[in-house]
Amino acid sequence: MTRRRWIADRVSGNRAFLTGAHAAHLTRVLRARIGQEFDIAADNRIRRGRITSIDSQQVELELGEEIPSPSSPRVRLALAIFKFDRMEWAIEKCAELGASQIVPVIAHRTEPRLASAAGKRVERWRRIVRQAAEQSRQVQPPEILAPIKLEEAAALPGSTRILLAEGEKEITLLAALPSASTDSDVVLALGPEGGWTDREVEIFRAAGWLPASLGNAILRAETAAIAATAIVLSRLAR
Repeated sequence: MTRRRWIADRVSGNRAFLTGAHAAHLTRVLRARIGQEFDIAADNRIRRGRITSIDSQQVELELGEEIPSPSSPRVRLALAIFKFDRMEWAIEKCAELGASQIVPVIAHRTEPRLASAAGKRVERWRRIVRQAAEQSRQVQPPEILAPIKLEEAAALPGSTRILLAEGEKEITLLAALPSASTDSDVVLALGPEGGWTDREVEIFRAAGWLPASLGNAILRAETAAIAATAIVLSRLAR
């Protein structure tokens, strides 16, 4: 039987601690007990953890052997801000797939009220990706950065930087990707509802990004983000 995996809230030596909502769920819902074992993600590794003390505020586990975990390519998303309910769904699913970082971007077509409120959503997004990463047995959740402006997004570093653009007719995302490698560092820029403006595309081009498309279909922003993440991870992890 597959053991449940948790991402440690705190680590000290060979001890891991689950606190807050984690501890409450273990004690009240799962009825965890001393001696019970779980897989614990801590310090970018997966280790077997055995509960040594437990209460509703904190569960302490002794960390044992390391459990081998396959490496995966680094896929980061520069995600233009769009309607929060749909954006949260995209963030959750991209975290489940294994995205390593999500950077909210204030684009020209981002609604002003969403742009001004996005900073207050960051902590909520971090909780969402943590739960998603645990559910899908990731080693760690994606990092969620504070919102940035488009010019800052264009300056993001990466060995392969791809701008998903509806206007691109020749290069597909698959064609733009490097050969399969778990060492790859791919950054994808995905536009808001209505897509990138021509000026924004030029800013990315001037910064060295390669425009590419997901095909002829016009996808909603959340669909494009999930599809692109799945394509990249599937291709590079071969």
